[in-house]
Amino acid sequence: MYTFLLGIVLLVVGYFTYGKFIDKMFGVKEDRATPAYVQSDEVDFVPMSTTKNSLIQLLNIAGVGPIFGPIMGALYGPVAFLWIVFGAIFAGAVHDYLTGMISIRNRGAHLPELAGQYLGKIMKHVVNAFAVLLLLLVGTVFVTAPAGLLYNLMDGWMAMGYILVAIFIYYILATLLPIDKIIGRVYPLFGLLLIISALGVGGGMIFTGADIPELTLSNLHPDNIPIFPLLFLTISCGALSGFHATQTPIISRTTQSEKQGRKIFYGMMIAEGVIAMIWAAAGMALFNGPVGLNELLAAGGPAMVVSEASTMLLGAVGGTLAILGVIILPITSGDTAFRSARMIIADYFKLAQGKVLSRLWIALPLFVLSFALTKIDFTLLWRYFSWANQTTAVIALFVGAMYLYIAKKNYWVALIPGTFMLYTTMTYILNAQIGFRLPMNVAYIGASVITIALVALFFVAANKARADQIPLEEDVSGWGVKTI
Repeated sequence: MYTFLLGIVLLVVGYFTYGKFIDKMFGVKEDRATPAYVQSDEVDFVPMSTTKNSLIQLLNIAGVGPIFGPIMGALYGPVAFLWIVFGAIFAGAVHDYLTGMISIRNRGAHLPELAGQYLGKIMKHVVNAFAVLLLLLVGTVFVTAPAGLLYNLMDGWMAMGYILVAIFIYYILATLLPIDKIIGRVYPLFGLLLIISALGVGGGMIFTGADIPELTLSNLHPDNIPIFPLLFLTISCGALSGFHATQTPIISRTTQSEKQGRKIFYGMMIAEGVIAMIWAAAGMALFNGPVGLNELLAAGGPAMVVSEASTMLLGAVGGTLAILGVIILPITSGDTAFRSARMIIADYFKLAQGKVLSRLWIALPLFVLSFALTKIDFTLLWRYFSWANQTTAVIALFVGAMYLYIAKKNYWVALIPGTFMLYTTMTYILNAQIGFRLPMNVAYIGASVITIALVALFFVAANKARADQIPLEEDVSGWGVKTI
């Protein structure tokens, strides 16, 4: 288990070293008033404690992504561990930290507003449509996935339709009610169950001496599907996920002080990386290698893998608790996906959200569309979600790089992972069946040309933005220091 355990250690060390470096480089202003106070509305802008914000952030970002993605990524073998560890430390956590902190500096703005401010007005409209589409896909995936797990857990005694309706009703309430009424109260309890679930599965593998394979760069996928670019889209949450850029502004509106940012944004991404490592290891170790895992995935998808692994390691009772912890993950990301979509649309059209009816007329069409999407094959949805997700991550990293460039700080920490993922997503969409279906060698060349051109445009735009002295933060000088 050396590779697995070393990966966990590296993630923790990364938080205390690279995370601290990013925090110091960004330049935290501990005395600066946050949107939770400046724009307090008792609906979305509500000050909450670091512990509560951290647990909510973890549950917001950790849907089925850091479980289902790593399970499917386990087909490639231990090379998946490398992407999870180094992706989380140098890409995912940086992505989450920058989107959260830049949002705090700009009235709790969501990604479309930030893209419009730092990448141009056209990007605001593009990213707005893209973000709402992504959140609809996320919300739908995070309805069907937990519904399937619950259906299996109850041996089918309740019809799938009733389960879907029950989840939708919860989502509607969580989307419309003030954040501290449902999300702020139940998430800490859900967080405890999530932690028990992950520790139970991880500890079970350690104490039973599960045969977790050691590091190899060989591609072990039974169907010989290439590692690049597919591994980097298969494992998104747990390493790098654009969905997080839609979630961090929710917590930027409830954060009490900028000094909490590293724990909430960088730290919770590292925690998600640990969850991803555990489930990737379970996929590699418990089903007689990639061939056995592939057969189980073909039979019942990643939900069946979760059920089998949990029961195998923890027995009937412990396995049920672990499965419940996994069910909570997508539900607690699905509700905030719809909440975030509602907030993004409201911000775009400048619609006040103080009244329930103002929230309702935005939210209801989203739920109608999502319900229609539940009729589409999950595998197809996941493919579109993966590409849209990682493309959103690219946009968010370039927003972060632009902010740091204007501020004359180390923008490479965002630009390097952003450029890598730009090349990855372009290669995928040019080659994929859901994309342009070009031969892989042609996709490599096309992606290279697109990446070089867009990075060149970034530097042109960055130099202009620095010369124009685009403001980096909202003026809150009229507000005093808040006691936490």
